[in-house]
Amino acid sequence: MNEVRHSTVSFRRVAIYAFVAIAVGIGIAWHDGLLGDRRAGPSSNSIMVIQPYRYGDTWVFDDESVGLKREPFVAGVPEMIDELVADVPRADDGFRLTFSAQKFPNYQKKLTWTRSDGTGNYYRLDDPPLEGWICPALFQYYSEAPRELYVRADPVQY
Repeated sequence: MNEVRHSTVSFRRVAIYAFVAIAVGIGIAWHDGLLGDRRAGPSSNSIMVIQPYRYGDTWVFDDESVGLKREPFVAGVPEMIDELVADVPRADDGFRLTFSAQKFPNYQKKLTWTRSDGTGNYYRLDDPPLEGWICPALFQYYSEAPRELYVRADPVQY
């Protein structure tokens, strides 16, 4: 009888340890993005920085951390960038574009979401009045299109 009780206790102990190990393993796999389409991007209150530059006839940027190389800005956004960099020396060679879904100190402009076309999202700049389309690369930084984007352009410090 004592031997049966000892094996039941051992079996329970092993089962509990196995359950804990499996739960920890699933948690780690989920955190590392190994279980489905989990966007591991920054939170909506993060401040991000990219370094756009002129390539050909448009503005592009690289971001190795999310697998983007010469990602172009199109459909009205280059004109918005031209406004932002009007006072940035040598902007065509590259400038710092700081952006966030939340206000941050000394932001220059606010872009307001107007609509989605199913792939990208349109944003409006009030002054001067411009509208531009931001491609699906936005979802490398946000899990959903922010209602507002706050932006600032600064010279690159070499």
